Amino acid sequence: MVIQPAHGFFVSSRQHRIDGAVTPMDPLAYLGDLSSRPIRLGLAPLRRLLVRMKHPEKKYASMIIGGTNGKGSIAAMAAAMLTAGGFRVGLYTSPHLLDIRERIRIDGRMIAMKDLRACAGEIKRRLQEDLSYFEFLTALAFHYFDQQRVNVSVLEVGMGGRLDATNVADPAVSVISNISLDHRQYLGMKIEQIAREKSGIIGSGGCCLTAARQKQVVGILEEACQKKQSRFFRVGDEIKTRRQAGGGFSFRGLGKRYDHLCCPLRGRHQIDNAALAVGAVVLLAGHGFVVEEEAIRRGLRETQWEGRLETLRERPTVLVDGAHNPAGISSLCAALKDEFCYRRLTVVFGVLEDKDHRTMLKRLAPLADRLILTRPESERSLSPAVILQAARQYYRCAEVIEQPEQALRVALTTADPDDLICVTGSLYLVGAVKRFFKERCGVS
Repeated sequence: MVIQPAHGFFVSSRQHRIDGAVTPMDPLAYLGDLSSRPIRLGLAPLRRLLVRMKHPEKKYASMIIGGTNGKGSIAAMAAAMLTAGGFRVGLYTSPHLLDIRERIRIDGRMIAMKDLRACAGEIKRRLQEDLSYFEFLTALAFHYFDQQRVNVSVLEVGMGGRLDATNVADPAVSVISNISLDHRQYLGMKIEQIAREKSGIIGSGGCCLTAARQKQVVGILEEACQKKQSRFFRVGDEIKTRRQAGGGFSFRGLGKRYDHLCCPLRGRHQIDNAALAVGAVVLLAGHGFVVEEEAIRRGLRETQWEGRLETLRERPTVLVDGAHNPAGISSLCAALKDEFCYRRLTVVFGVLEDKDHRTMLKRLAPLADRLILTRPESERSLSPAVILQAARQYYRCAEVIEQPEQALRVALTTADPDDLICVTGSLYLVGAVKRFFKERCGVS
């Protein structure tokens, strides 16, 4: 299946920029050129390349994480706990916010530029297939993890699951966070179709965890596990959680009982994500990767994951959140009501063209006093003028400011110290705002 670049795979030319000189012969220049190509959902070309590379993806155990929302958060927490347990852990995620190297990390450290360039050169030399940008990066990550002798790789699915490039790995543990309507033109218009695509990451003879609760989705995932002879566990059933005083939570299930675990990321929805990460790490013990309770606690507590309910400054508060679909916006709205105090709320909003922006705006409207529409740094961004037509139905005070930096400047100059400015709708918009703070305000 061939589709045009979409969220999770494609980023704008500015986001692809790499500091330092890049010559036309540089393999990183070739990688940048791939970003403009259509995306092919399918595994055959990447598998042929990996055969010639002697299957680097099979040299270590793998955990694969799919679903609609929360994939990156779960991956970051699971990797942090495994690292705290003494294992060498490769983490592969997408998209990045500021630096392409964010996508490939070992024990929390981004791949060095020299290693990125060397690995890109090695993949390019072996390449006979016409790979997409995401496929090339996935092969690069597998090769780098093999070179660095990781014990475990934690892989975040880009989009869907069954035909996603990460799915060439043979996972010991598969995690499907939740499933809602997103990427419908690529994965299917019905939630059952999307669930079947995402169930494709379930490995044979492994195990699968999910926080999905819709009856039809659970049935599809359970059926897939039966066909793959894979064990199936659900948050809310085999795994129980409860919020505890001080922001912690308890975990019960899989033969473990942990009280007062610290959820490092804000938002009530992150409790389910943390429980899935803990459960996935517990299940990896069956494959020889035993992480003691103290390491689970420490790794979870010390997890950092940018762009998700992240506060960039105070007075006025600037909050960035990469919610990019209606389900993500619902979680953001719950957090705004539960965890933040402010006098007025200004929402700086931008989305990609394949998103349900009408529903997202409708859910934000009861909380927002002002709406500023802008354009994320992506060739697939939706025109703010188009969004404005839908916004007028829900907002009395809405305006268009095309450039994200200028939109933020206007929001800051018109906000009072006890106001809150929330930047949301796209991780690409979050990345642009974070770059602004890093370059102009000295905030990293």
